[in-house]
Amino acid sequence: MKKISLLTLLFSIWTFGQQTVLNQKIQSIISNKKATVGISVLGFENGFAYHKNADQKLPMQSVFKFHIAVAVLNIVDQGKLSLDQKIPLNASNLLKNTWSPLRDRYPDGNPGVPVSEILEMTVAKSDNNGCDILLNLLGGTDTVQKFMDSKGVKDFQIRYSEAQMHKDWNAQYSNYTTAESATDVLKKFYDGKLLSEKSTAYLMKIMLSTSTGMNKIVEQLPKNTPVARKTGASGKNNAGLTGAENEIAIVTLPNGNHYAIAVLVSDSTESDAVNCRMISDISKAVWDDLNK
Repeated sequence: MKKISLLTLLFSIWTFGQQTVLNQKIQSIISNKKATVGISVLGFENGFAYHKNADQKLPMQSVFKFHIAVAVLNIVDQGKLSLDQKIPLNASNLLKNTWSPLRDRYPDGNPGVPVSEILEMTVAKSDNNGCDILLNLLGGTDTVQKFMDSKGVKDFQIRYSEAQMHKDWNAQYSNYTTAESATDVLKKFYDGKLLSEKSTAYLMKIMLSTSTGMNKIVEQLPKNTPVARKTGASGKNNAGLTGAENEIAIVTLPNGNHYAIAVLVSDSTESDAVNCRMISDISKAVWDDLNK
């Protein structure tokens, strides 16, 4: 019979107790909410893990811009693309009626904007036009899918661009992840298993500057807490249904330890405010639990 060390036994007891308390807090947050909520938390240094509905495949919406950015930086690492390469912006790729700070910055287009600026706007400001420009550089969603598959990222699928999702509400459900897959890919990213050290640091810096979704994961955390994150949201359809209100993040604790968190709210008939508050409250509960 395999012997278990006292340290391992004590850690197991602590983890179980922590998971139980956290689960009670989270259950009180999501109970009676008319929504599917997938949650995953992964401690990087101590291996703590918490999952709730974390195996359900839920629409990513703009969370997939993280995966796209990683795929772009992979070909930069391979020397097939330069961040300094200039991309012309015009009516063909600055589509109207979509979220695009890039279009707002260049309303009349621009003869050449560097890939770096487009990538930064896509991730930090969740620019939809920037996203599809990057996908075009990659040759489509298949390139992202194949790269993630090659890195062992499970329960992830990307088939449609932002423009395609805008045309068909149901398309978002074919761009899915599970909450557990999201924390797993964030851990792989943090550990340098997806990109070079330089590209990892670069994307981490961009994610730390994210300005969208201030009422979600970061809302109730202490000011100036380092949170590298990517948001996603579908808005509501004509029936009042929210397909996705999401956020994934790497959070740094005061002691220097880190954890990944993914909260995916799907098929919700709650208000946008309630959906975002759920994410905010779950984030606070996790922070309080892991910051003890």
